[in-house]
Amino acid sequence: MSEAARRPVLALLPHLRKARDLVDRRYADPLDLDELARAAGVSKYHFLRAFAAVYGRTPAVYLAERRIERAQDLLRSTNLTVTEVCMLVGYSSLGSFSAKFRQLVGVTPSEYQTKFADGAPHIPGCYVFMHGLSDRVRHDTAISEKPDATRRP
Repeated sequence: MSEAARRPVLALLPHLRKARDLVDRRYADPLDLDELARAAGVSKYHFLRAFAAVYGRTPAVYLAERRIERAQDLLRSTNLTVTEVCMLVGYSSLGSFSAKFRQLVGVTPSEYQTKFADGAPHIPGCYVFMHGLSDRVRHDTAISEKPDATRRP
């Protein structure tokens, strides 16, 4: 891509980051191209071309990679089943999840989990389900930075 052609794409960088951050935060949700383009404030076709030019992969590939990275974390550190991990990271089909996992990681999710089965104790699945995933934003737990007006020093 020539320098003149890159300038308009680079001008979109802050907007593309908003969409990428949306994927990073909400990877387990059903995200589509329209929603990501809206987050970036451009048409979906322009968004698709610009995202691929800047990040070297399409938004769908980026989303899949993010989901599989999170699945790897869960398979290594929890005692969740492969099916539970599949659903937690945003897949609705175990077959699709396993195929994408194998394509990106080189082994099946079960083989990956078995490889890390020994060692440190895993986080119980019930804890993950009760308390949620740590990288999800929780809006009900914000701590105010302003001092309490009713308290006097």
